[in-house]
Amino acid sequence: MNLKESFKIALRALNANKARAILTMLGVIIGVSSVILLVSIGTGVRDDVLGQFNSLGSNLIYVMPGNYEQMMSGSGQMTASSSPMGVGSTKFTYQDVELLNSKLTRAIAIPFVEGGVTLTNGHETAQASFMASDANISSVMKTDLSAGRMYNRAEVTGASRVIVLGHSLATKLFPTGNALGRLVRVDGQNFRVIGVAAETGGGATGSSTDSAVQIPYTTGERLVSSKDLSMIGVSAQSAEDITLTQTQIKLAMRPKYGSEFSSMTQDQILGMVDILVNTMTYMLAGIASISLLVGGIGIMNIMLVSVSERTREIGIRKAVGARTYDILLQFVIEALVLSILGGGLGIAFGALGAWLISFVLATKVTLWSVLVAFFFSAGIGVFFGVYPAYKASKLDPIEALRYE
Repeated sequence: MNLKESFKIALRALNANKARAILTMLGVIIGVSSVILLVSIGTGVRDDVLGQFNSLGSNLIYVMPGNYEQMMSGSGQMTASSSPMGVGSTKFTYQDVELLNSKLTRAIAIPFVEGGVTLTNGHETAQASFMASDANISSVMKTDLSAGRMYNRAEVTGASRVIVLGHSLATKLFPTGNALGRLVRVDGQNFRVIGVAAETGGGATGSSTDSAVQIPYTTGERLVSSKDLSMIGVSAQSAEDITLTQTQIKLAMRPKYGSEFSSMTQDQILGMVDILVNTMTYMLAGIASISLLVGGIGIMNIMLVSVSERTREIGIRKAVGARTYDILLQFVIEALVLSILGGGLGIAFGALGAWLISFVLATKVTLWSVLVAFFFSAGIGVFFGVYPAYKASKLDPIEALRYE
């Protein structure tokens, strides 16, 4: 018997028990789709966050309260023994921004206040994150506007209720006309729209400027009822000035905060975010892979039942000349077909789920996750199908013919 004939017999056997075959594949389908879905979410969020950091500018240094640098080794890798103690134990105020601007020779510092707000215009409502700073924001960060302007120094000093909307927010809240100059409710307070950011095409994690708003930092402090800054952004005049600027930041901040602050370049931040998100993604994918293992055990159990049910059939085939190899091959093919079909359906469902989730959260289906999930499912079929196939191939034809 050749491989083609064995394949046909295996398919006929599976077709005769469609319901059982589908239920057997279910574990593999769930496992593969879970792996692809979770990896796509992790990869999508990672790319979106890294993209947003890159869009802020290449010469930015982030000064943050707490010693984040203790969480990293000298190579920029997070260590297993890293202790986050101290992170968040200090607070910055605008006086720290003024201190830095008085000490920096080739850079400018700006405050950052961040939080979440609810925007309302008539029957339209949207949740958004806000980024608040001072009038120097335009010279530090890349902010392309499709209409209007950024807030000015007078509006910062007066804590004016003015707002720059992200592109998708402006479209959602004002679907019938131009948002510029209109009023929008922000946490129940009226704000005037003075600008609309250009569309960036960022993901839906809330970090994209499309789904965020910008307001004066003084107004942001009132919204969060605190004078504390989220962090301080420092923009060096050029890439060559970054090292000098970091030294000046440490000299200025150390007398007041000791080691309880962090001065990190954009590359360091991106590296840390990349490590954290990748670790989370691999961990979730590993958990999802347990479903594949359960699916493989299910395949083995069903194949063992199938061997018992088809004992007489195996005896007849051996009696008319089928070799041990032929019986072994048939049952391995059946297990392989179940796992490959389950893997294919799992890939389809996983990709579909990732597409649906992309409307609310950034996702990205990667080729490596598809290939790993597919070949892992095929390997599961072979691994867990060998024992039932071996058991079937070793049946004595005389005893098998007597089986009722």
